[in-house]
Amino acid sequence: MKRRHLIAIAASLLYLPVSSFAAGYGAAGCGLGSMVIGSEPGAQQIFAATTNGTFGSQTFGITSGTSNCGDHGLLNLSKEREIFAQENYTSLIKEMAQGKGENLATLASLYQCPAETHGEFGAMTQEKFDHLVTNDQTTSNELLAQLENQLSQHPKLAKSCNIHLSALN
Repeated sequence: MKRRHLIAIAASLLYLPVSSFAAGYGAAGCGLGSMVIGSEPGAQQIFAATTNGTFGSQTFGITSGTSNCGDHGLLNLSKEREIFAQENYTSLIKEMAQGKGENLATLASLYQCPAETHGEFGAMTQEKFDHLVTNDQTTSNELLAQLENQLSQHPKLAKSCNIHLSALN
């Protein structure tokens, strides 16, 4: 019986996120969870860790240097946005038309919009949907270009979100 307990304890130690010991992050470490939930200690770190694990954002963030994981990654934030938009294009279009959704909130985070502006981000995409998706042939890159254009014209989001990539690269 003791041997089983020791094995269980040893195995559980392997699942501790290494990034939980990184300075400046909550117990969940860097990734989408740290961007959306923040670094406040407590039970919300469980949700941050779940978000990181569900989306694989921590691994991707460490590799790309984004999602609060530093700026020394292999990909830049612009490329991360492109990949995300391409992989989630159909869902993003639907959520933009509705003005809300999980993928839309993730996209707002990729633009480094503060969590308190995600609702306004969604409302803007719903209001400007016809400008974002001009026809059935709109590509994910065209969508992002139109989105950045609309974001730059929005009084609040232009100031609170990071639209200009030159500051990040």
